[in-house]
Amino acid sequence: MALFDRSALNPGVRGREVFAWSMYDFANSGYTTVVLTAVFNAYFVGVVAGNAAWATFAWTAALALSSLLVIFTAPTIGARGDLRGDKKTMLAAVTVVCVVATAGLGLVGPGEIAFALALVIVSNYCYAIGDMLIAAFLPELARPAAIGKVSGWGWSFGYFGGMLTLGLSLAWVLGAQKAGAEATEFVPVTMWITAAVYALAAIPVFLILRERAGGAAGPRAIVPMAPIGRIRHYWQRVRGFDDFVSLLYCGFFYQAGIAVVIALAAVYAEQAMNFSQVETMSLIFLVNIASALGAFGFGYFQDRIGHRPALGLTLVGWILMSLLAAIATDRATFWAAAGLAGLCMGSSQSAGRAIVGLLAPARRIAEFYGMWALATRVAAIVGPLTYGAVTWVTAGNHRLAILVTGSFFVVGLLILLRTDIERGRAAGLACVD
Repeated sequence: MALFDRSALNPGVRGREVFAWSMYDFANSGYTTVVLTAVFNAYFVGVVAGNAAWATFAWTAALALSSLLVIFTAPTIGARGDLRGDKKTMLAAVTVVCVVATAGLGLVGPGEIAFALALVIVSNYCYAIGDMLIAAFLPELARPAAIGKVSGWGWSFGYFGGMLTLGLSLAWVLGAQKAGAEATEFVPVTMWITAAVYALAAIPVFLILRERAGGAAGPRAIVPMAPIGRIRHYWQRVRGFDDFVSLLYCGFFYQAGIAVVIALAAVYAEQAMNFSQVETMSLIFLVNIASALGAFGFGYFQDRIGHRPALGLTLVGWILMSLLAAIATDRATFWAAAGLAGLCMGSSQSAGRAIVGLLAPARRIAEFYGMWALATRVAAIVGPLTYGAVTWVTAGNHRLAILVTGSFFVVGLLILLRTDIERGRAAGLACVD
């Protein structure tokens, strides 16, 4: 029995290629789970920065700076991938740097704030570029009618990678705590575990996955060298695709909310709900299980009921999650909110990735994913910074901050209602540029 349904794949695509492609989601999910969501963010706030009043804001500012770098470079990198057909080469480079920087976080100790933030900026930048490049392979692998399903395969498989990395890290932390070790002794090892899993799990994509986009024909466009000029150039190139632009705005708002959950879930659990580090890691483990189930099952659901209704349903779920988390005073309610967040996270992110692949013209796939990365990275700046700013000006009111986060999902849903996926798909198919 084949692991992947071959009828969902484009002609000539082998099942093992889809497995290799999915393994990159498996590889990089450990980075977001352990570094950004469950362990290092709380470790930075509580240990490296010594619970300073500005610590949460400093963490969100570092993530914002890394996202700003993505904004300035992702569209150009995507366009280069289309032009030269060398997505795998660039993917290999950012993977190596991300792995090395993640391992470097294991050397960070109390008070080494600048060192920690520099490594977070570098690793998160390379993670984001790698995530954009691997996504650009999706339309090469999946038939249009099954793109949601195939995206869900990869995204759900990725959460198992996150669970493996977090599970190994949790086992190490429990053993170290039982032996009387302090956080400064066991947290560094979790960074090395994360880097090792990332490196090993990423290998299949470079050995097996084929690069089918051989480079675009025709003369090369003259691209401005200044970062702002580059953004303006690529923005002008997509402005004629009205529904794709609408999707970018929608993605910006709902990804801003998701960015808060990824970056600050552990901080919220510890600061608002008084979770211990082990309880927080267990909570994130549950979120990953729910995310894997959501991404896998929702991919089939998305292809069946339509992409806009499916994504809209997940945004309603996010709104409910925000309300639950804000009003939760007991742990059972908060755990329920976390489970709902997991179901929505896997499905909404997988759905967005699939829709971009549907709307992108055949010769501009990586460029469109670069613009999607730009939108989601702007979101990754605005979302966590908004949360951090609210906690700062309200003397640590995390409940109000999560309610403000919920408003991002509301706006995203309203924009989605006026986005016509089929019309956007037709515009992409008609483009010959």
